[in-house]
Amino acid sequence: MSTKTIGAAPDYAKKASWYQIPEITKDVDTFYIYATEYNLESFKEGSPDYASLDNAEMLRGVELQYMAQASAFADATNVFVPYYRQAGLRFAGEIHEKTGDVNAALLGMPYDDITAALDYYFEKLNGGRPFILAGHSQGSSMALLLLSRYFKDHPEYYERMVAAYPIGYSVTREYLAANPHLKFATGETDTGVIISWNTEGPKNVEENAHNVVILPGTMSINPLNWKLDETYAPASMNLGSLVENEKTGEPEIADIGADAQINLARGVVVTNAKVIPMPEEEAKIAAEFFGPDGRHENDYVYFYNNIKDNVAKRVAAYHTNHC
Repeated sequence: MSTKTIGAAPDYAKKASWYQIPEITKDVDTFYIYATEYNLESFKEGSPDYASLDNAEMLRGVELQYMAQASAFADATNVFVPYYRQAGLRFAGEIHEKTGDVNAALLGMPYDDITAALDYYFEKLNGGRPFILAGHSQGSSMALLLLSRYFKDHPEYYERMVAAYPIGYSVTREYLAANPHLKFATGETDTGVIISWNTEGPKNVEENAHNVVILPGTMSINPLNWKLDETYAPASMNLGSLVENEKTGEPEIADIGADAQINLARGVVVTNAKVIPMPEEEAKIAAEFFGPDGRHENDYVYFYNNIKDNVAKRVAAYHTNHC
């Protein structure tokens, strides 16, 4: 690890250690773990492997990520988002290249930060409410570590979990076999389950492209028809994607042709959705990490309204099952 300082550990008793502690208006919570937002800056010479809590790139990114991803949980739940000292994209990529996944970059300081946040959340903020665990990319890899470790050690919390949405990282058959207390979703309304997918365009599949978030034996559920097989879901089943208005720059719900079909051999969701442009430098790095037709950054936004609808349905099902 770089010898540059990465700052003090967060004190989750302080509001400044959270992006959001919401007003409690719902009877279910979401604990959301953000994806890698220490990105371009992490490639600069001499940059530390991890982001300090005051890292400006990370802080900007978390704000944008809340709007594009975590907000999908806000209609049905109270959304809690802690800050944590995350691994930078460069370092996470190096660890993945050496070990085959990113866990070695997350265990230690990032994991310790998030488990401290969870301890404080359950002890001081949760009030006994059922909850959803959610994230994206690095945040989803972290969520999977928590499910296999933290929640295994805290069954009294785990029994209140409505569902987990670790979207944009691989949930593998090997992982599920090693953690028999966990179950992958089989439909639209089952609870206490893991809901996940990785999105790609057709070219990635055709070229069998390298994609760091896709591990051998990964599984995906189709976010439009909630099936595990290769049944095609046309874009007409998409309730709306979250995109930027080309004139105003404001987010809006639109139809961008985001259909979905699982490719079982690769374990991914394939879509023909319109490609959302990225700045040149970001697009170059994204292609290196996620392939020439990777749609990783759009795992949520392509299927935004379907996720929102699904969260509401699983919350309702949880209440029905636990009344």
